[in-house]
Amino acid sequence: FFKILFSHCLHELTIASVCLCRCSIMSSLSVLPPECLLQPFPVPQRLMLGPGPSNVPARIIAAGAQPMLGHLHAETIEIMNQVKSGIQYAFQTRNRVTLAVSGPGHAAMECAIFNSLEPGESILIAVNGIWGERAAEIAERIGAKVNTVVTSAGGYFTNEEIEQALDKYRPVVFFLTHGESSTGVVHPIDGIGDLCHKYNCLFLVDSVAALGGTPICMDEQGIDIMYTGSQKVLNAPPGTAPISFSERACQKIFNRRTKPISYFLDMSWLANYWGCDDKPVYHHTGPVSSFYGLRESLAILAETGLENSWKRHKEVAEYFHKGLEEMGLKLFVQEKKARLPTVTTIVAPPGYDWREITGYIMKTFNIEISGGLGPSAGMVLRVGLMGCNSSKANVDKVLEALADALKHCHKSRV
Repeated sequence: FFKILFSHCLHELTIASVCLCRCSIMSSLSVLPPECLLQPFPVPQRLMLGPGPSNVPARIIAAGAQPMLGHLHAETIEIMNQVKSGIQYAFQTRNRVTLAVSGPGHAAMECAIFNSLEPGESILIAVNGIWGERAAEIAERIGAKVNTVVTSAGGYFTNEEIEQALDKYRPVVFFLTHGESSTGVVHPIDGIGDLCHKYNCLFLVDSVAALGGTPICMDEQGIDIMYTGSQKVLNAPPGTAPISFSERACQKIFNRRTKPISYFLDMSWLANYWGCDDKPVYHHTGPVSSFYGLRESLAILAETGLENSWKRHKEVAEYFHKGLEEMGLKLFVQEKKARLPTVTTIVAPPGYDWREITGYIMKTFNIEISGGLGPSAGMVLRVGLMGCNSSKANVDKVLEALADALKHCHKSRV
């Protein structure tokens, strides 16, 4: 009896202490505790079929919830080493300078450009969507000489066009987006690395929306710098960005005349932090829990097998495309071989407001799809089928949702 009574009194005393503490805080501070933070926030469960982030499997969520370790503990370093090995497999490279930037895909884009270019040097950027546009702006900000080759949204460049531009501009870096998520284009890669090396130029590839969902082999295809994001096919939370540098790229970036504009993204520091040459050296406090999740996502890809992953994404995308065409919807990318398997762009149905369609599908089916971005804004709907979300069952769900939206959303006369 006395134990129960004591426990009850202790509970009441604790509540009273909390209330007293809160009153004390309220009486002495001008900014009060936000009421919104004094209760939990109910995060809804959604099927994330936009261009990213994608749903995170329970296995990866559980990995990220493991106990915290110090960022240079032996176990953390071992996890980072395993992450490096997983990235080497996913990228199909043996590059020693392979790691994950602490940040989203944009951080890796800046890391690649900041380290490979010095002020006044020339970069050639292939622009067939928003990511080429972003790369051009980043390069301009550091004082690089930026030249572009531009094609219409939904298009891509031939190797002949690329060689002509390389010969004309003689850049030190050529930037290309492998999977242009704003337009739904997967760009051919074969032969471009050889062209870049012929003109003494580094080949830089953005594979954020494509890696793991369509074939790319960094070493075999002569790619010098490549990066991706954790939140697309890898299905990890946003916040880590795998990146790798060839020996040719390392010769350039580790023999600069000037320091990179960013200390945080300086590869001379990051390579040491990740132990690419020796024991890791402190640079910043890495997102340890995110490393757990990234390691697990790479483990899932290794268990699945790259070739199996490529095959599944291709088959599911083709199943989706067939279903869309049977509904009378048009695909934005005309050439089948140029369609990105991970992000499909659908011509916005004439007479409909794309915002109403996406809003209706979110409200009625709890499924996220999105509209266009950059040069495709207002022109397309975008549906992402990446990693664990790439399944025929999810295709059936989104086809049902689209069909229902077209029945119930307002259609104006065209």
